[in-house]
Amino acid sequence: MTLAFKGLKVIDFTQVLAGPFATQQLAALGAEVIKIEQPGTGDLTRSGNPERPSAMFTTANLGKKSLTLNLKSAGAKNILHRLAADADAVVENFRPGVMGRLGFDYDQLRKIKPDLVYCSISGYGQSGPKSPLPAFDGAIQAASGMMAVSGFPESGPVRAGYFAVDMATALHAAFALAAALYRKRLTGEGQHIDVAMMDTSMLMLAPQMTAYLMSGKTTERLGNLSPTLQPTANVFPTADGRIQIVALNEKQAKSLFRILGLAVRYPDFADPRTRFKRSGEVNALLCAALSQHGTAHWLDALRKESVPASEVRELAEVASDAQFEHRNAFVEIASPEPAVNGVKAVFSGHCASEDGPTLKRGAPGLGEHTEEIMTGLGYARAEIAALRAEGTL
Repeated sequence: MTLAFKGLKVIDFTQVLAGPFATQQLAALGAEVIKIEQPGTGDLTRSGNPERPSAMFTTANLGKKSLTLNLKSAGAKNILHRLAADADAVVENFRPGVMGRLGFDYDQLRKIKPDLVYCSISGYGQSGPKSPLPAFDGAIQAASGMMAVSGFPESGPVRAGYFAVDMATALHAAFALAAALYRKRLTGEGQHIDVAMMDTSMLMLAPQMTAYLMSGKTTERLGNLSPTLQPTANVFPTADGRIQIVALNEKQAKSLFRILGLAVRYPDFADPRTRFKRSGEVNALLCAALSQHGTAHWLDALRKESVPASEVRELAEVASDAQFEHRNAFVEIASPEPAVNGVKAVFSGHCASEDGPTLKRGAPGLGEHTEEIMTGLGYARAEIAALRAEGTL
């Protein structure tokens, strides 16, 4: 088996979600990811969440090794220089300037490894007037305008119910790392990658922001209506629940009217501009028709005609979806908490015909691989014991 990142070594200084999930993507494709954690406490999400084990920590750290290391200790520099000398990439998500003060920023570590790929993840980027500001997912959703375009007109701004910016930033960083590592293979050169949550949010908002830049018009909050503003793409009530329908092209819209028994009315709205101008009428017609039967009835009818539609489901329903089982989206793993037996977690977001994402191990216990990593760096057991005693490990 030849995984894409087999043989690569990544030093992972990240914690919480965006950084750890980025490096977890590399681990799933074969990289050896060494997670550096503070002795005694570790990643903030190990203890910052009420559940045990932490779902956030577990899903973002699958397949990694954990090395406890006090970065402020006198002995940390020698250990990290030995690690860097054999590393392909370093990933960190401290506030800009912190790694420099600790002595481990890009300029300092590339003296040890000139072709090092070094990725810094932050809220606003490594430079600029807002670069020093702290940032978490919700703050960036607010600052970027994502909340301004989310919700209903009467609800006011609403944040996404999941960590939208963190997760997108993680995938953005993983892509940037893959590109830099490929470039290194072509040129033999390393580089510093600056990934900002705010920049990622702009990519996520690109259609809405570009529309504003082109027209100067602010996007209204649309509730569940598609950003295309087509009234045939929305969430509608049925006799027993709700259904999301996304009929955007003309064939889908015509099929929708026919399935709902509204074929006779379709000529009145047989143009997307007409439907947009008369969206209130269209919505009233669709709601009245859909309320006559339950969600399952409409799903069956719409899917037979290839009109995109789905019931609005709860997580419990999603967890039992046979499609996820078919694609091995969930994995049974050992728990990072010694007192807890196996747990189930989300694993990979894609499949491959050859050498796709593979789970080598679950999320590591705090410092689980410290002894293994230190002996691999050439430290004798007596030296390791001394470093533990002085609080370095």
